[in-house]
Amino acid sequence: MYQIKINKFGGASIVDAFSVKRLVQIVKNLNDSNVIVLSAMGKTTNALETLLHKWFNGDSNFWNAYSDIKEYHRTVINDLFGNDCSCFDADFAELENLLKKPPSLDYNYEYDQIVSFGELFSTKIISKYIQQFIPSAKWVDIRKTLKTDHTFREASVDWELSSKLTDREFKFDTTQLIITQGFIGGTINNLTTTLGREGSDYTAAVLAWLLNAQSVTVWKDVSGIMNADPKWMKNAVPIEKLSYHEAVELSYYGAKVIHPKTIRPLQQKNIPLFVKSFLDPDNKGTLISNDQTRYEMPVYIRKENQILVTLIPQNFSFMAYDNIKSIHDILGNYRLRINLTQMSALSYSFCFDSKPEVWRQLYDDLSKLYRVKYNTSSELLTIRHHTPKIVNELMSKTVVYLEQLTRKTAQYVIAERR
Repeated sequence: MYQIKINKFGGASIVDAFSVKRLVQIVKNLNDSNVIVLSAMGKTTNALETLLHKWFNGDSNFWNAYSDIKEYHRTVINDLFGNDCSCFDADFAELENLLKKPPSLDYNYEYDQIVSFGELFSTKIISKYIQQFIPSAKWVDIRKTLKTDHTFREASVDWELSSKLTDREFKFDTTQLIITQGFIGGTINNLTTTLGREGSDYTAAVLAWLLNAQSVTVWKDVSGIMNADPKWMKNAVPIEKLSYHEAVELSYYGAKVIHPKTIRPLQQKNIPLFVKSFLDPDNKGTLISNDQTRYEMPVYIRKENQILVTLIPQNFSFMAYDNIKSIHDILGNYRLRINLTQMSALSYSFCFDSKPEVWRQLYDDLSKLYRVKYNTSSELLTIRHHTPKIVNELMSKTVVYLEQLTRKTAQYVIAERR
């Protein structure tokens, strides 16, 4: 029986040829049988989203966006293999051929078909480079084994079918290293799907569950999970250990290090998750496991670019279940994730990540049923394991629009800092 470990590398760890070479040094030092799960390189997902938007909306400049993406990857390829390397031309041609066709009317479907090329490009380039040092390393198309439903951009995994297919494909008889894609999957009729933005962490957890892996290591550009974003709070400190429960809470409230869906599959099979720095591989980082050690260190989670909305019935009636249902039906149509809600007798407030492309239409839809008050330049600050002293220090110099306190968690929608 193989002792399988999953290692996931995000876009920041494979941003250029130098970082790819650093990844290879880490991989060469791994023990046991390993699966390497890769994101798209650098900011490729963002670039592909821009390309998609232009192509879908008939903006002829989409070819310039495509050329930028191709040139970025071509630079990495030339630095790794030399200027004469043409072995990835067919992969670029596949995307080009797709772009030569008119889009369908389904934006979410087209999103998954185009944006998924980021992971396909990165894994093909990096696997070929790794094979120079580990000839037996194997590239696997995750779409053939990780099967999902047809909910494009937020696909759900078919666990039973994926388990059977993964057992067949992820074999270590002739290799100790398999390289595959994060973020993407496939339907039973081989349409490409994606698992939600930043879904590569989730892919690593799903594969760990399917393969009964020993552990998952997520390699980041930080030395583990910190109790605050060090770019915002200079005295932030690393967290050595977290329970699954605490990690789920932090990810739910918006901690950026781990994708919210990642923890559950690992918790179910008691698979430990390590968060380590690819810049400092010897640093032990953070361990997330079943350890129930009492945790009291305050953790600060800041979500910028929030829109706070307060709805008031036009006839000044009370807020009731039917009101709430209708509101969430509207929000569901726009696929908005609500980060905080608060209800009173006469109003309902909520905040969500700003999406300028849908905000005006959402406002119009809500205005048909309610009086709408809003703040478009807000941020949501969550303090886990808060104390009165901490709250007073942070809130004394800002405008608070809305607040909620429980025993362990304090949340504030505040004016965006300038």
